[in-house]
Amino acid sequence: MSQLQELGAQLRATADELPTGLVTVALERLRSAAELLNWVRQTSVDPLGVPQLGNAVEHAEHAAAALRTAQDAIAAYLAMLGLAADAAAPPDSDWRATLDGGDAARRDGSAPPPEGLGPWWHERVAQLTGEAPPPAEQPETEKVDTTELLRRVAAGVRSGDRARLGRDLHAVNASTGLGLSAVTPPVLHRLAGDLLGHEPRPEDLDRLRGAASGRVKSLLPGTPPAVLDTLLARICRVPAQAGEPPHPADSAVTSSVLTGVLLARLGRDPGALNPSAPEPPRPPAADADDA
Repeated sequence: MSQLQELGAQLRATADELPTGLVTVALERLRSAAELLNWVRQTSVDPLGVPQLGNAVEHAEHAAAALRTAQDAIAAYLAMLGLAADAAAPPDSDWRATLDGGDAARRDGSAPPPEGLGPWWHERVAQLTGEAPPPAEQPETEKVDTTELLRRVAAGVRSGDRARLGRDLHAVNASTGLGLSAVTPPVLHRLAGDLLGHEPRPEDLDRLRGAASGRVKSLLPGTPPAVLDTLLARICRVPAQAGEPPHPADSAVTSSVLTGVLLARLGRDPGALNPSAPEPPRPPAADADDA
């Protein structure tokens, strides 16, 4: 092995050890926690921990951005050295085990803990979809994990059946529904990259908005426009505009419907959706083909 190849191997190893995926998981969970806590505090004059959690989210965003910048810089440097094969970073898979941990305990037959938050999930789903919750005499929740819920939502999106979409979202409890906010970001990033043919970047925002916004709005007529705009901005690494944080259910439901829309645009079967699938190698954003 030449000194140049040895240098490339060392740089690749350094890039591989960067905990990008774990920081991304932490960031999305902090965002979900901040959204939920902000909703809870609406009934109290006590600010609870919202300011502190907001600071933690900001720090995590800076950390995630710095890690991505470092990986991109290493990949670009390796490409300049003529080590293009080493420049394509393999996916960071550590985050998958972290995400799967929450649902694993329920797959072994143990019951989820009681929520104690009242019927707010069903009320918000009804507002977003326009579909009423099931009658009180029917069971309120069904024991499915968040991944299966995402597949069902995507299937409802593909069929264009808003009533089915509403039933599937009403059939789960709030903790399962809010889990969509944690599992969808990497899936959305992967699907958007497949649709675009390269890593999503800021200049792709309008293209993604045109491809998805009409379908999302037709299925979720009660969703505030800013929710979808924020999700698309995150996919394209565009800083989100400051404003009131959305209701926690809004981001979870909208991200799952957006997943279904992108799957439909790609012509893929929702039943084959696998949030743990690895990211495919793509050209660096700076060198990607716009076609």
